[in-house]
Amino acid sequence: MKIAKDDIEVKMEIPGAVIRQQTGFGDATGLGKMSGEYFSLSAGVDTTPLFIGLEGDLCQCPHWGFLLSGVLTTTDAMGVQETVNAHELFYWPPGHNVKVDSDAEIVMFSPQREHTHVINHMIEKTKG
Repeated sequence: MKIAKDDIEVKMEIPGAVIRQQTGFGDATGLGKMSGEYFSLSAGVDTTPLFIGLEGDLCQCPHWGFLLSGVLTTTDAMGVQETVNAHELFYWPPGHNVKVDSDAEIVMFSPQREHTHVINHMIEKTKG
């Protein structure tokens, strides 16, 4: 799921502030503590080999985020791809890989326990 900034409904506009809100943007029920994350990623980065050994060889952690710059493409377990461009909000459900199409800066919010597990797994893969 993704949405461009200009497609998000303006809820309030006053001098110096525009408040936009997209409701129904993923479900955090029962996910516990969330982590806020900022990633800087170079073009060509592909998580596929880093996720080998996780369930389905995919990241099983949901993420909510905003792409500050760049382009990313996710692929889910069914092979469905979605491209996220700079200045778009996104929600990635569990079961995905990510490829960086152009240098990217990203802000994400993820369930802390699940994403820490994935990050630790990736760290171990890079040591191998």
